[in-house]
Amino acid sequence: MTFLRRQLPLVITFVAGVIFTLQYYVPHPKSEILLTEGSLWIQIIGLFALVLGVTSLFHIHAVKIKRQEPGWGYSLILYFGIVVTLAVGLFVQWVGGQHPGGKETIDGAMTAFGWIYTYTMVPLQGTMFAILAFFIASAAYRSFRARSKEAALLLTAAVIVMMGRVPLGEYLLPVTGDITLWILNVLNASVRRAILIGISLGAVALSIKIIFGLERAYLGGGKE
Repeated sequence: MTFLRRQLPLVITFVAGVIFTLQYYVPHPKSEILLTEGSLWIQIIGLFALVLGVTSLFHIHAVKIKRQEPGWGYSLILYFGIVVTLAVGLFVQWVGGQHPGGKETIDGAMTAFGWIYTYTMVPLQGTMFAILAFFIASAAYRSFRARSKEAALLLTAAVIVMMGRVPLGEYLLPVTGDITLWILNVLNASVRRAILIGISLGAVALSIKIIFGLERAYLGGGKE
């Protein structure tokens, strides 16, 4: 049992990691077929992971509803939304029911699932991002306080960029438009590339650790 729970996943991870790493350096049709088959298996495994995640989500909120913890009413709304959306989606897919009229989506009519997405999900997403804007503004106010030279430089660059991106600011100070483009295309682009390089190196290092069994957090027990 210990071998099946600990050692076998490490062996599978090592073999699969080595094979799919070498696949990128083998210019052969069979290598492309292997990548295609591997992608299909990843989708199948991802489907099981999705089922596991939804099951875990239902369990967590079921416990919250049972204990009537603070905010358990939102858990009921979550249950209702998931069940209704799933039922409507399956009805549209298998039976072919459509919402009468509306914007054109399928055969000149909006499906019931499309109606739920357009008039429920989209407004909720807009509300979430609108609220998020206030949190960003609050964080920016705290971060841009000129308490040091670096903070003062960040504040100056932020003000110039905001002036250059707003039509009124660019109208009042036309030079801010050119400076903003230079900041975004030169300074910001170089920093973004450096961050991407760092993330890539970190991903490569983590992948090597996982392939060789040095990182075992995915087994649930951490390093041994």
